[in-house]
Amino acid sequence: MPLCLNASDPAAVEAAAQRLAAGSLVGMPTETVYGLAADAGNASAVQRIFEAKGRPSDHPLIVHIPPAEQGDWRAAAAPFAREVPVFAAALMQAFWPGPLTLILPRRPEVAAVAAGGQDSVGLRCPSHPVAQALLLAARAHGVHGVAAPSANRFGRVSPTTAAHVAEEFAELPDEALLILDGGACPVGIESTIVDCSRGAPVLLRPGVITPAQIEAVCGQPLRARDEAAPRASGTLESHYAPRAKVRLMAAAQLKAALDVLGPDAKHIAVYARSPLKTARGVALRRMPDDAAQAAQALFAVLRELDATGVNLIWVETPPEGADWDGVRDRLQRASA
Repeated sequence: MPLCLNASDPAAVEAAAQRLAAGSLVGMPTETVYGLAADAGNASAVQRIFEAKGRPSDHPLIVHIPPAEQGDWRAAAAPFAREVPVFAAALMQAFWPGPLTLILPRRPEVAAVAAGGQDSVGLRCPSHPVAQALLLAARAHGVHGVAAPSANRFGRVSPTTAAHVAEEFAELPDEALLILDGGACPVGIESTIVDCSRGAPVLLRPGVITPAQIEAVCGQPLRARDEAAPRASGTLESHYAPRAKVRLMAAAQLKAALDVLGPDAKHIAVYARSPLKTARGVALRRMPDDAAQAAQALFAVLRELDATGVNLIWVETPPEGADWDGVRDRLQRASA
C-alpha cells in the first residue's frame, strides 16, 4: 500500500520533496485534482508516471512549477519554456497561481518525456498551499518542476481526495508512492488549458476559468481548437470515465426513463438537478445548481455512485453557459 502522510506536517512535505528528488512518485493535492507527481527533469521518474497510470507515452503531462519570486512569472517558467509571449505573460499575471495551464514553446534540452515528445510544454503554478510548499521544498533539492497528471488510472475518474489516490494505486508499495493528504480539492475539475505556442491563444480544454475571462486579459479573441493544436492532457474523446456506463440526458428524458422503470432498478444511479421520483433501489444524488459547486463535487459523486456497483449512471445534462463548460466537457467525455 502507498504511504499516506498528513500534509499539515512540515516533515511530511519535506519527506515528499526528498522522494521527488530521488526519482520516486508523490500523490500531490492541488486545487483542481490530486496529481501523480515526479521530477519533470528526470526522464526515468516521469516514465514511472506513464507506467503507473497505464498512460500512452505520447500523451503529454502538465508540469507544475513553484510560485514566482517578486511576481516574475517569465523567470518562473524559464527552466522549461523557451519563450513566453506577451499575452501568455498577461495570463500568468492574472491567473497564476491558479487552475490555468499554458502551452508554451519548450526548451529542447528539458522535459521531453513529460511533453510526450512535443516541442511544447504545458505549465501551471497551482494555488493549493500544500502543492506550493512541496514545489518550493523540492526546488531546494534541485527539482525545478514536477510533471503531475491526475493521480488515477488512465482515462478513469480523477481523484479529489487522498483516499481516491490510495484506492487507484493500492498495489504500489510505500517505497514507490507517497501520498500527501491535503484534504478535498476545492475546485474539483482539471485546469483550463490554453495553447500559447502559436502566436494566439487557443482553448484546448475548458475549466473554471472562462473564455470571457481569458479574452479580457489577452485583449484578443480566444480561438477554437484546430487540427494543428498540440496534444494536451484530458482532451481525448473518452476520458474521466467510471466503470459504469454514463449517459447524459435532458430532464424530460430522465423523467420519462424513470417512469418506465420496473419496481426494482438497482442497476441504475441518477445524478440530476431536477426533482425526480425514482424507482425503488435507484441511487439518486442531487447535482448542485451552482456550477462551481457542481464542479467541486463531480468526480467524488461519480466515484461514489460507481462504488455502489451499478451498471448505468444517468446524469442530467448541465445547463448552457460558460460557467458550466468545464463540467459539461468532463461529463461528455465520461459518456463517450
